[in-house]
Amino acid sequence: MQPTRSTILALDVGTKRIGVAASDLTVRFARPLATLDAGEATPRELQALVAKQQAVGLVIGLPRGLEGQETAQTQLVRKFAERLKPHVQLPYYWQDEAVTSRQAEEELEQRGKPYKKGDIDALSATYILEDFLRDHPEVTA
Repeated sequence: MQPTRSTILALDVGTKRIGVAASDLTVRFARPLATLDAGEATPRELQALVAKQQAVGLVIGLPRGLEGQETAQTQLVRKFAERLKPHVQLPYYWQDEAVTSRQAEEELEQRGKPYKKGDIDALSATYILEDFLRDHPEVTA
């Protein structure tokens, strides 16, 4: 898929890795894009990825507790988004990410092929983006 001015990206933010997925808002088909190592360089790496993909928006998976409450991981993701804002100046959207990592791992195991933990993160970001596209049909190119 070639990047267009209607590409939206999604992030599955973890303490070690960040899964990235992309979709063209006109087609609305999410796909895994990359997995980045979480660290000091991550905001600049995402800035470059946003530019390369010509992204118009960023969906960030927001983890919550079983009863919808904020957790330590929720706060970590919110702080990451704040660190990212000076580097990536796009509209940000939050999307609940309940069980996406577990769902991604189960799908990869069912495929019966070897995979890495980063594959789980990128596929999880894809599920986050699919959920966002389904829940927000009003977000268009």
